[in-house]
Amino acid sequence: MSNNTRNVSVKPETRNHKGFFIQDVEYQLMGVDESGWALICLDDVSCHYVDPDNLEALEDLVE
Repeated sequence: MSNNTRNVSVKPETRNHKGFFIQDVEYQLMGVDESGWALICLDDVSCHYVDPDNLEALEDLVE
């Protein structure tokens, strides 16, 4: 995984790889693993694997 993280948000009603809804807040995109799940983290202990199609880059939403 890359050290280049990006700020991302999730689309409403996004679920993690276990099927649980996750908060609609700003996350850091850590990367995408070999199985296709995107790893996003809120902080050092709260991370989720989600479908990359449910992510929106915050840079695209600003300006």
